[in-house]
Amino acid sequence: MDDDLETMHRAALIAEVRKLRDGLRAHRDCTGHDLCWHHPHLWALLPEQLEPAIAVPPWPKFLRGCIRYRHSLDEQAAGAPVHDKEYDG
Repeated sequence: MDDDLETMHRAALIAEVRKLRDGLRAHRDCTGHDLCWHHPHLWALLPEQLEPAIAVPPWPKFLRGCIRYRHSLDEQAAGAPVHDKEYDG
């Protein structure tokens, strides 16, 4: 799957690493409501471009997962500032 890396020259490898790092940093630096969304732009960083087959849970289970995720942020990032704004889509 990653055979293309074997044939890349040093400059191309460095460019690829920078592109991947930029994508990871953009994801890492998400805050507020952006934390709740899936990030297909990360998938686009991969050389194999395919349509992801995602499955979405029913609303009650989805919302329970959101609540668990938010609770985990309280535990893992207890000192994080509160982003008290409504999502405006």
